[in-house]
Amino acid sequence: MNFKKLLTGAFIGLAFTGVQAQKSQKQDREAIKDMCGCFEITFKYTETFAPEIDYEKHFDYNASALEWAELIKDEKDELSIQHLLLVNDSTIIKHWRQDWLYENTKRYDFNHDNQWSFVEMPKKEVKGQWTQNVYQVDDSPRYSGSATWFHADGRHFWDNVSSSPLPRREYSKRSDYNVMMRGNHVEITDEGWLHEQDNEKIIRKEAEEDVLLAQEKGYNIYKRVPDAKCAAAKEWWAANKEFWSKVRTKWSEVYGRDKDLSLEKKVEGQALFMKLFPMNTSADQKEIDEVIEAYVIKG
Repeated sequence: MNFKKLLTGAFIGLAFTGVQAQKSQKQDREAIKDMCGCFEITFKYTETFAPEIDYEKHFDYNASALEWAELIKDEKDELSIQHLLLVNDSTIIKHWRQDWLYENTKRYDFNHDNQWSFVEMPKKEVKGQWTQNVYQVDDSPRYSGSATWFHADGRHFWDNVSSSPLPRREYSKRSDYNVMMRGNHVEITDEGWLHEQDNEKIIRKEAEEDVLLAQEKGYNIYKRVPDAKCAAAKEWWAANKEFWSKVRTKWSEVYGRDKDLSLEKKVEGQALFMKLFPMNTSADQKEIDEVIEAYVIKG
């Protein structure tokens, strides 16, 4: 047996695999960055099935918005996109944030009732995958999932199932379920991008099996429009980004404890965003740290 030839072939195979991985990662990064810019969004949701025949279907949800998505971190293995809502073209509301981490092994899974479980995944399970971490408006955790981006036949998409708190459109209106299992399909389109969802509304209790209340289909359709339509949001972020960088710094310290996390829903009768949003943008790190830490029960 020609061991030299065998080893040379193995080396070439590994090198080819490495080139493929680099090419795929580059495509992944390009797809993720395609979610940045100015978008007109249409939200559409409808409940499709319930196992109990006496379940009363809730009304469909339809809404629209204008949103600016700014790339705030651009590193080889990490991308971060901050979303900002524009109301009446002039009022800016800090919206959700999504971070994408390549071959990431640590994340937080939502359990229920403002509790997240720390999960450490084996390296071999996340090879070639990207974790999408989604955060609330105050940069507290929302949901997280790891999966592979696919690029084939002119399509670019990522699929994952993650547990999350109730969506903002329902959390103040409903108490008949406490977990949403999100079937997330993120796909880049010719006009922008699509967040298609196949969701399950779940009743979860400690030491009991999950109970399905209803299933739901959802479409968040992002249609790209000229960046000029979002100029006010770009200006707002430029003036406020340092404050929110300090907020992220504190949350990074909390997440870095690598422990299960429980958060207070309210402190002194206020949710966290109600304390952070009115703060002076010149607030120092210590002041911000104290506000956030007051909501951390465990972690």
